[in-house]
Amino acid sequence: MHKRMSPHGDYDHMGEAINLVNNFKVEKVIFNYGEFNDLEKELINVLDKKKIKYYSCIKELNIDKNKLYFLQTKEYDNENDNSNVIYTELDCYKFMFMGDASITTEREIMSIYNLSDIDVLKVGHHGSKTSSSKEFVDEINPKYSIISVGKNNRYGHPNKEVLNNLEESKIYRTDQDGSIMFKIKNNKLKIDTCSP
Repeated sequence: MHKRMSPHGDYDHMGEAINLVNNFKVEKVIFNYGEFNDLEKELINVLDKKKIKYYSCIKELNIDKNKLYFLQTKEYDNENDNSNVIYTELDCYKFMFMGDASITTEREIMSIYNLSDIDVLKVGHHGSKTSSSKEFVDEINPKYSIISVGKNNRYGHPNKEVLNNLEESKIYRTDQDGSIMFKIKNNKLKIDTCSP
């Protein structure tokens, strides 16, 4: 099975990327905006040796009948705001993945795109207060919000204010719910969790 990877350049997002390309058949790798950092350069050396193609700063990606839209189209001076922000529709369900994008990127996206009634939001920056502004959350109006966060992490994520901003949605957290899987079957969205 061919796989595509779409890392963001910080270790907590792509630290195992080399292990992945060494152990799975990877067809392409997509990087975010901005200059390559040391971790990304290390991965690129492996990709070159394995003749795996890689890209950055892309706008769209076709996967079978589906299309991923990369909404972050401006280069910032920090790794978090250069995160790939990805939007897709699967069987009429809207998914949005925010990476570590901050309120700055959220405002940029709102100024360009008209996004509303997102079914599944992967919350930005692990629920940090630097992301998920009330203005942004109110505009996209997510039905489900997924927070990828370590238990008892040293940053205090997720932030209480962010949780308040997301309170109109059903919140799932990896520190409490473990693995979170979304399945679409017979046009119905089902959510399964597996305790940590």
